Amino acid sequence: MNKEKDIIILGIESSCDDTSASVIKNGYLLSNIIAGQKVHEIYGGVVPELASRAHQQNIIPVVDQAIKQAGVTNEDITAIAFTRGPGLLGSLLVGTSFAKGFSLATGIPMIEINHLQAHVLAHFIQEHNEPYDPPKFPFLCLLVSGGNSQIILVKDYLDMEVIGQTIDDAAGEAFDKCAKVMGLPYPGGPFVDKLAKEGNPDAFQFSKPRIANFDYSFSGLKTSFLYSLRDHLKENENFIEERKADLCASLQKTIIEILLDKLIKAAKETGIKEITVAGGVSANSGLRQALVETAGKYRWKMHIPKFAFTTDNAAMIAITGHFKYLKGEFIGMDAVPFARMDIRV
Repeated sequence: MNKEKDIIILGIESSCDDTSASVIKNGYLLSNIIAGQKVHEIYGGVVPELASRAHQQNIIPVVDQAIKQAGVTNEDITAIAFTRGPGLLGSLLVGTSFAKGFSLATGIPMIEINHLQAHVLAHFIQEHNEPYDPPKFPFLCLLVSGGNSQIILVKDYLDMEVIGQTIDDAAGEAFDKCAKVMGLPYPGGPFVDKLAKEGNPDAFQFSKPRIANFDYSFSGLKTSFLYSLRDHLKENENFIEERKADLCASLQKTIIEILLDKLIKAAKETGIKEITVAGGVSANSGLRQALVETAGKYRWKMHIPKFAFTTDNAAMIAITGHFKYLKGEFIGMDAVPFARMDIRV
């Protein structure tokens, strides 16, 4: 009897400021290497030109390390999956170009990956000697990151529909920009999360939007937060320093309530109780705790990813590549990256 050929996917992620490479074999994670970029911290946000240059420096050593750590050779790899979009165009070009070069040199086929789909499918990454309890279809995914805030109806591995999304800013953007106003380092979300544990979440009230259906808006919250700081600073120039923990706790509580209100509404109207969360903001401890409590109240089956799979990483690219490989979805050398992509693409 012939042994079935192993499916070994090399994943490449370069959509923003993290260069990452991962190897997944038959759905199991063998390696997941990530190189961050400290250069952006002094600017308070990602500088696209600097990001693309750093990717050029990082991508070869990162891929080399991922392949070596996985214990495979270039010849063992079945396909190379790369992020085609959405993201920063210059950063995406580096990953796309590397994938093309690797494919030309080895004859290995390429698979394009939608970055947003990959965040959702991070829940299907298997690890040896780790429990595996993936969500069952159909399920709802709350995708929250610096660039996206969406509620996604997931019907199958590659069949997804966005049923709600932000009409302006994303939740992660609200965290980071409000943190910047308070003088916190970039990225601000983790610092807000840390300080929020020491503050009173009911100390301040900020405005919540009234948006139809399952859509989100965070621009009004940012404006409300800014005006609140301005008014208090007129009376006390040390207001931010003296009340920073309370401000962080109140801000975090407001963002979480905005996110969960729409998720609860979507779960009720669709009748779906299998719920997941994904994206960088899903690492927020306050959001995680609120999701667990909400799941208990509404009897959801809640799926929260490991911290390693919340931020941008190539393991989620590789596992998505695995499912696309099974369907024979490959792409040729004419592939170009896209800064914007719908999740269905």
